[in-house]
Amino acid sequence: MKHVWILNHYAKHPGAAGGARHYQLARHLPDQGWHATLIASSVDHPSGEQRLHEDERWRVENCGEVRFLWLRTSSYRGNGGGRMKNMLEYAWQAVRPSRLAELERPDLIIGSSVHPFAALAGWWLARRHRVPFVFEVRDLWPQTLIDMGRLREGALLTRALRALETFLYRRARRVLTLLPRAVDYIAPLGVPKERVEWLSNGVDLADFPDPGPPVARPREVPLTLMYFGSHGEANGLSHLLEAMAIVKRDASGDAVPVRLRLIGEGPAKQALIRQAGSLGLDGRWVSFEPPVAKREIPALASEADAFVITVRDLPRLYRFGISMNKLFDYMAASRPVIIASAAVNDPVAEAGAGITVPPEDPLVLAEAIKRLAALPAEERARMGRAGRAHMEAVYDYRILAERLADIMNDVMDEKR
Repeated sequence: MKHVWILNHYAKHPGAAGGARHYQLARHLPDQGWHATLIASSVDHPSGEQRLHEDERWRVENCGEVRFLWLRTSSYRGNGGGRMKNMLEYAWQAVRPSRLAELERPDLIIGSSVHPFAALAGWWLARRHRVPFVFEVRDLWPQTLIDMGRLREGALLTRALRALETFLYRRARRVLTLLPRAVDYIAPLGVPKERVEWLSNGVDLADFPDPGPPVARPREVPLTLMYFGSHGEANGLSHLLEAMAIVKRDASGDAVPVRLRLIGEGPAKQALIRQAGSLGLDGRWVSFEPPVAKREIPALASEADAFVITVRDLPRLYRFGISMNKLFDYMAASRPVIIASAAVNDPVAEAGAGITVPPEDPLVLAEAIKRLAALPAEERARMGRAGRAHMEAVYDYRILAERLADIMNDVMDEKR
């Protein structure tokens, strides 16, 4: 059995809220001849929860079938200097030999960004242990920050981050990317296209037993439209609230045809609550609920009649595609999805699993919500089944883990 270390600063176990990509992949790797250890920060993002006791510098912990190494970093909230300090602390802790002494020696190391310092630590450890290094790119730093207007092209920090990402790309035996068109960004940096592999996010369908069609609703009961996930700047939820205000305006009398449940946390949540109040969207129309643990998502998803996902109108940001955990959870739950996006890929349209509209257009989004609510239950059920079938064929984590194992085996064969 071969062993891989996966350095993911923000890796999550199934008891935490948020995506658990590496946990899900690691669950299925033993079937492919690999054991994985996830090396992560002790501070959960974005809640700021500290997992370690005061006297603990690190902890090795088994979460089900998957081993985690939690490394102590400082608590923080938000995206300011505290988060940057936390990133650097994680990279430093990850390369300290005393922190890694309990782990089985790796045969291969994956350094995974959101930020490049985690991947840099992975490269350093691979060099120390003389094993292959694989670079997984989940966010294209610094390009994502430039496209969102947070960094300026040509600035000193931008140039430093570009130099770092190029360094990592050129030293990786493979570059894994979650975005289907990211090769168009990576290859011009001097990386052969055959070394760039698309490995999408996905869903573990074993956690989502098919719930069957939604229970028939009396006409007077609102359709439950659900969103769960981050409440941040990039999620476009303010436009969703504007769309719900239009749905309310166009409703007849006191009828509430659609009720929106927003479940999650994030820096924009309080502003969204104030916006809902100013739009007259009381609890009959919109509810704000706390985040839930990943393992609770399937039961929660079964309470929805349909889901909605919105993104900002940032064509440069999404020109390489999207790969959002919550979208795959939505489709696994066998419910139709409304997606407001102009990204180059669209799993909802590919599957025939719902309705796609342009981003940042509340009027068009409102029309899509009303149209979905007016569809016969049988048509919504058909869309839901189509989404589930698409997940079974392409995005089940069993399939993705087999693909990851094949990539790692190819790298090991090249080493010989």
